[in-house]
Amino acid sequence: MILSCQHITKSYGTESVLRDVSFHLEEGEKAALIGVNGAGKTTLLRILTGQENADGGVCSVKGGCRIGYLAQYQELEGSCTIYEEVRKARLDLLDMEQRIRAMEAEMAGVPSAENPALLQKYEETLQEYERRNGYASESEIIGVLRGLGFAESDYTRKLSSLSGGQKTRVVLARVLLEEPDILLLDEPTNHLDVSSVRWLEARLSRYPGTLLLVSHDRYFMDRLVTHVIEIERGTSLSFPGNYTAFSRKKAEKRKAALRAWEKQDAAIRHQEAVIRKLRQFNREKSISRAESREKQLQKTERLEKPADLDADMRLELIPSQESGKDVCIVEGLQKRFSSDPLFRDLHFMIRRGERIGLIGDNGTGKSTILKILGGDLKPDAGQIRFGSRVQTGYYDQEQQLLHEDKTLFDEISDSYPDRTQTEIRNMLAAFLFTGDDAFKQISALSGGERARVTLAKLMLSGANFLLLDEPTNHLDIESREILEDALCRFTGTILFVSHDRYFINRTATRILELDHQTLTEYLGDYDYYLEKKAEKQTGMPAGPLSTAVDTSASGKLDWQAQKEEQARIRKQQQKLQNCEKEIADTEEKIRLIDEELSLPETGTNLTRCQELALQREQQDKKLNELMELWEILADTDS
Repeated sequence: MILSCQHITKSYGTESVLRDVSFHLEEGEKAALIGVNGAGKTTLLRILTGQENADGGVCSVKGGCRIGYLAQYQELEGSCTIYEEVRKARLDLLDMEQRIRAMEAEMAGVPSAENPALLQKYEETLQEYERRNGYASESEIIGVLRGLGFAESDYTRKLSSLSGGQKTRVVLARVLLEEPDILLLDEPTNHLDVSSVRWLEARLSRYPGTLLLVSHDRYFMDRLVTHVIEIERGTSLSFPGNYTAFSRKKAEKRKAALRAWEKQDAAIRHQEAVIRKLRQFNREKSISRAESREKQLQKTERLEKPADLDADMRLELIPSQESGKDVCIVEGLQKRFSSDPLFRDLHFMIRRGERIGLIGDNGTGKSTILKILGGDLKPDAGQIRFGSRVQTGYYDQEQQLLHEDKTLFDEISDSYPDRTQTEIRNMLAAFLFTGDDAFKQISALSGGERARVTLAKLMLSGANFLLLDEPTNHLDIESREILEDALCRFTGTILFVSHDRYFINRTATRILELDHQTLTEYLGDYDYYLEKKAEKQTGMPAGPLSTAVDTSASGKLDWQAQKEEQARIRKQQQKLQNCEKEIADTEEKIRLIDEELSLPETGTNLTRCQELALQREQQDKKLNELMELWEILADTDS
């Protein structure tokens, strides 16, 4: 075991972030740390690196292990260039090389027999340098920079001139080259294009150390990790397998927990109903039984209701009308910035019901195509023809279509003035903006909140042709999956740009790859695209990445079992109703006997009194038996 966390707790003021987090990692293990935004993932990484202290619990790392950490946001400053900053990761090897050169200079022209100690030291240093592949240091630095998307012309750029994303890539390059024993990466695929993400996957798959990864990139996790740690409501659960295996097990676990809670809740409500009914019988024995059941109920350990859909974003995209069969025809599309052509002579057609993923490296012009189709940019050449009844809706990854000076409520109401205040408040609540959240300024929102507002506006638009530019950016995994489900149910047409390969794989029915100013079409999802790319590169057919399972037989059995269970329940309910009727009839007979016994003429008729007393005793016995039977039937019916 190389890293262990036991019962970690952390609070900020009155807000508890981590309540009980426990897990451990073995040497060489690759694990993912996941949870919704704000769950405490970054806080935990900062505790592991010693940047923050836990309030309780113990973190332990195997002695002598080096930890490398990539934070989401970097504060790199200084006059260093990109190359100089990344080269720092290999300073020890570079210093070793200088010592080797100095010793070679010192030994030049001097017989080795005159200085055997220097010769021995030289040989030992040289062996260590070769063992650590020192001769390849410079080429490896360049290889990592290229892999992370830096062009050779970038190497001399000063750190102070870089964007936040570029600084993050610089630190990632440095951390990878340091090759620590434990590597902690917080959202390493942010700011990387698809080619760089693939390169990083390959690099990390060969990494011999231990990896703990925080990521929203589910495809990336599927390709790398064999262990998933989820933080939910301040506590942690560990699952063996990759993200897809975790997702399946989590869904099964959630369903099982919900079933257990529903079963207990139904049993509790049933017992409360039985207790009320027993008290209504208003007999000494029935009241005694009710009190006994109450005591037993009070001892029941209540299960906590699992998180349900009420805590999730609710998204339903419904077109206001159906478009024509041909949604969009593009011919000879061209766009250039300055003197450089971005793309030229693009031809493609989009038909109703298609969900098309537009993929390619950063800077190839994918977002530009969406902006041209959305009317925000004009092409330099080419023709775009929309079909009949096409209504576009545009999702901008930068959320520049939101008005910074407006509140959430005003943003929605100004865009859709026909909506009532109640409708707008309900819409905002569906996207997790409740109470006073509706009156937050747009300028004060986080990236994830801005994304949810944009999705809310898209949902209200009724558009039948959606143009989506990186719609999963800033969304946590649960929100991404809700969006995926909504898009898969959408009956209109979608053209989207995304670097989220899991999202592409679930959503796309066709892939358009923009590469070297041209488009290549793949008639399938992302896995199909990878298969065809592999075939082109190797000349050999690639095997399918997934298979379908026929569940028709099990479905038929499930239907038959449901029908039998429904028949059993109806029969049991009928028995219960019959028993309740008999109880009511018996109580009525007892009431009539008591009424006759209270008459003056009955009191003077000894024979009649004895007959009525015997009848009442028989009816009391019958009533007790019926009430016992009713309890049995009521418990069986629950």
